[in-house]
Amino acid sequence: MNMTETIKTITSRLKYLRITPRKTRFVADFVRGMPVDEAKAALMFLGRRPSVHVLKLLDSAVANAKNNHKIQKSQLYIKEIKVDQGPKFKRWTPRARGGASPLEKKTSHLTLILGVSDKLAPAKFIFKEKLKKSPPLKGESEKEKAKDQFKESVKETKPVKGPGFFHKVFRRKSI
Repeated sequence: MNMTETIKTITSRLKYLRITPRKTRFVADFVRGMPVDEAKAALMFLGRRPSVHVLKLLDSAVANAKNNHKIQKSQLYIKEIKVDQGPKFKRWTPRARGGASPLEKKTSHLTLILGVSDKLAPAKFIFKEKLKKSPPLKGESEKEKAKDQFKESVKETKPVKGPGFFHKVFRRKSI
């Protein structure tokens, strides 16, 4: 009996996220039903603030599946992602003539459920692990190595021709 036959879902939760549920639901709806690799790539390039937190939650759920249940990453997909409203922090802001208006700082609770598919999905994206620093060679210090890497990166980039100094100084509209 295989381990994937007994475990069909992996659940992970994030509570008290200080972003409104409406903003978080946009990101959740975007990745719902995707395989894990596709969802991770989409979240990396999505320019929304909740995407960072959803990505962390997804990585946590994948790590749980891999370590606790010995399930391959290519078998996982986002079966369900749910965003519920958490408690509101109630604050007040001053208004005219000594009055005050209420502010509600809303929070979110996220629940991510990963499903296990029977077949392996082909990998569309390959994520490289972070590179570890290599120890310096004998006689070479860290500063020299960093300078060499910087010089190589500068050689590869070509200078961009811009509008020039006088165009910046004598532009028609002020900023």
